Amino acid sequence: MPMYLEDFAVGQETRTPSRTVTEADVMAFAGLSGDYNPVHTDAEFAAATAFRQRIAHGALGLAIVTGLGSRTGMLEGTAIAFLGIEDWKFAKPVFFGDTVHVRMSVTAVRPSSKPGSGVLTRRMELVNQRGEVVQSGRFVTLVRSRA
Repeated sequence: MPMYLEDFAVGQETRTPSRTVTEADVMAFAGLSGDYNPVHTDAEFAAATAFRQRIAHGALGLAIVTGLGSRTGMLEGTAIAFLGIEDWKFAKPVFFGDTVHVRMSVTAVRPSSKPGSGVLTRRMELVNQRGEVVQSGRFVTLVRSRA
């Protein structure tokens, strides 16, 4: 159900559905981005790295965060603009076969200078099946208000 600015409160938490990161996801992202770094695309090369296996692109993890966030429907039709990403950190690798979800928590809600809208800031954490936060930061979004 779409939510307006007034529907959000600091401290409010939401968990998204989960998804498993596949080899097909990584190869499609390599093709889309043009990033064919062998740590993502070459199993033999990756086996000789500190990760001991291929890993997903960090930017793919970030893209998955946006997609899983949209699956909640919270901002469907009420998001006006994505204003920015703050303090994004890549804490751990995402491996092929990892199942991830996003833990979202509202950190700030304020009216904007534009009538009928406000700024929503949420802490986003990409969490794997072991409960480890693999990426995190804040998304800042301009959202419709009811006023």
